[in-house]
Amino acid sequence: MDFYDIAMRPPEAESCCSVNPWKSRLALNFKGVAHKTTWVSVPEIPRVRRDLGIPACRKYPDGSDFMTLPILVDPTTNSKIGDSFDIAVYLQKTYPTSGDGDLFPPQVVEFAFEPDLPAWAPRLTERKDAEYPEYSKFNMMIDAAFTAHVVLMGYYMPLDSEESKEAMVRRAGADSWEDFKVEGKPRERMIESLRVMLGELAKLFSKDTSGPFIMGKRASYADLIVGGWLYMMSRTLPGNEWQEARSWHGGTFGSLYDGLQKYAEVK
Repeated sequence: MDFYDIAMRPPEAESCCSVNPWKSRLALNFKGVAHKTTWVSVPEIPRVRRDLGIPACRKYPDGSDFMTLPILVDPTTNSKIGDSFDIAVYLQKTYPTSGDGDLFPPQVVEFAFEPDLPAWAPRLTERKDAEYPEYSKFNMMIDAAFTAHVVLMGYYMPLDSEESKEAMVRRAGADSWEDFKVEGKPRERMIESLRVMLGELAKLFSKDTSGPFIMGKRASYADLIVGGWLYMMSRTLPGNEWQEARSWHGGTFGSLYDGLQKYAEVK
């Protein structure tokens, strides 16, 4: 399979930090599915999606297309999927017993958090007809909760070129890359907001204390959804902020990150 991720500074295996590709990478490795990563610079993403015939899967608040990755191309079934949740569903349906088994075991994954999102942020919408609706709703809620805090990370994304930075600036309607930098008291307040949000999420992980996952020792796609954000945080939060976040709430998310390491190989 061909897997498309957003290019960061070489070596990409150590710098890749895009959250939705990380969700899919974790799912591919969970399923033990062989794949090869193609790295795409931010300015090239719209062309790559068009060339593959894959429409945008998200919209900006103004209704325009948000062209992003991941993409998975499976030549064995002639399938092309351009959304992280759809990729997980595809892997489960096409390879139901491979790897560590079911990505979507039945469970209740309730999480409620009502954040204020940046005006430029492309929002996920709930899929009324989605397969695995419990997981789909959870994905939407987690996306919103972490996106509300993405300003802590965006400035430190190790993009591969100035052209990629300029493309990100245009996406956000900003004037320059420096506009993404948050320091001083505003950063302290945002970090505290992140800590509080993660405290609410940690309650879900405290229901079964036998392991680092929501279901204890058994990982599911819900853990991978959160894991995608943790991998972004680990590679973009500056200084000791990631180590601090790992330790919050009894080390819940440090343990989750460590538990997902076996699915984190970049291929």
